Amino acid sequence: MTQCEGQGNNVPVMPIVVLVEGESDRVALETLAARMGIGMPAVLVVGGSKGARRAAGASTAERLIGLVDVGERADFERVLDTVFVCDPGLEGEFVRVLGVAGVEAVIHAQGELGSFRRLQQQPFQRGRPPEAQLARFFGGRSGNKVRYARLLAEAVPLDRMPAPLAGLLALL
Repeated sequence: MTQCEGQGNNVPVMPIVVLVEGESDRVALETLAARMGIGMPAVLVVGGSKGARRAAGASTAERLIGLVDVGERADFERVLDTVFVCDPGLEGEFVRVLGVAGVEAVIHAQGELGSFRRLQQQPFQRGRPPEAQLARFFGGRSGNKVRYARLLAEAVPLDRMPAPLAGLLALL
């Protein structure tokens, strides 16, 4: 970290700051970085894509990079140097890499596969693709997104990391 020079200005300047939409994004990045032995720079949770402009304007970082869901990418791209996009979102990236069976194995290890199976039988969920059902499972209970972000980041083989996460971590 360096300091801004000038008329008594001692504002810390960080080389890189990572902006993410939500807490689950931060947890996944930090979990993967720890597994890889990478020192993680400051990660700022902006509370949704609309918070990126405010956070970028307040930052003293030399470089801002971000991780965002595909639907909100424009909000990040307007204000950040580099943006990595999860399609459709973080959990979808893990499902694509681990496969539905791999994600179900993680859910099973948590003793929650029965809960997921019950969700699949709900009238609105029947006939929906398993990826959509998993998205509902992760987002449907308070704390699930953050909890499973860590668990899925621990489960993914480092040589098969989701591309947006691997790309962002490679910059560090």
